[in-house]
Amino acid sequence: MKLFVLLGPTAVGKTSLSLKIAKLLGSPVINCDSRQIYKDMCIGTAAPTVEQLSEVTHYFVKILELQEYYSAAQYEEDVLQLTSQLQHSHDNLLLSGGSMMYIDAVCNGIDDIPSIDPEIREELKERLQVQGLEPLRNELRLLDPAYYRTVDLKNPKRIIHALEVCYTSGKTYSSFRVRKKNERPFQIIKIGLKRERDDLFGRINKRVDMMMEKGLLEEARSLYPYRHLNALNTVGYKELFNYFDGVWNLELATEKIKKNTRDYAKKQMTWFAHDNGIRWFDADNEKEILNLIAENI
Repeated sequence: MKLFVLLGPTAVGKTSLSLKIAKLLGSPVINCDSRQIYKDMCIGTAAPTVEQLSEVTHYFVKILELQEYYSAAQYEEDVLQLTSQLQHSHDNLLLSGGSMMYIDAVCNGIDDIPSIDPEIREELKERLQVQGLEPLRNELRLLDPAYYRTVDLKNPKRIIHALEVCYTSGKTYSSFRVRKKNERPFQIIKIGLKRERDDLFGRINKRVDMMMEKGLLEEARSLYPYRHLNALNTVGYKELFNYFDGVWNLELATEKIKKNTRDYAKKQMTWFAHDNGIRWFDADNEKEILNLIAENI
């Protein structure tokens, strides 16, 4: 069996092309967007529309409640189980999305990180709320200086997770990040979509405006009571929560969504650039992409 992986930065044009590829392959779309997995976040995550979902069967779209914890490791396990079931009826499958760690988990496997003690997790979350991030950063610098040098020090989720592993296992978090590639029972063909940076950033800005027109403000307002949940620590929502809190006006919040989305796209492009196994195509060159797929099925 072959697994085709359609990837690329946010707003590059994956969703519409994924439908065409899925139809060519006779495959469902295995969604690989870590936020589209959640219910009630349709507009802000640019989830497939009702019409798009009716065209092709989709997996991992709007299946989780906001309160449910989900990880790349769980996604790896779930996708491998799904592909094992689908291989009896499909010679080719399509995985599509832009969540870097989720793609990496499916294609390469994820490091065998120990289960976290729930009490340690809750204690660290409480300390973050009471003390802020700086003391936790200092602890990580002492406990795991190697990871401290590489982690995004402004990302509380990653700081806390590293400390969770340190305290639960008694070892450094970096010692578990061995990046061992696991064998898979299918051939992987990665197809990357790219655009000129100005074009991509223009699409991002335009898409944010369209989201606001479609009701992103109202969607975010309905989710505001749940703003403390990890699922909503997401571009498009956290900026509007600041607007509701009176920190920013609506114009500034909207501009922040655009900027933070552009920054996320840069991170995606940097991550994908290190993968020599990706075949890159201009996103508008659909014919060439579909021809490549047709030659490989």
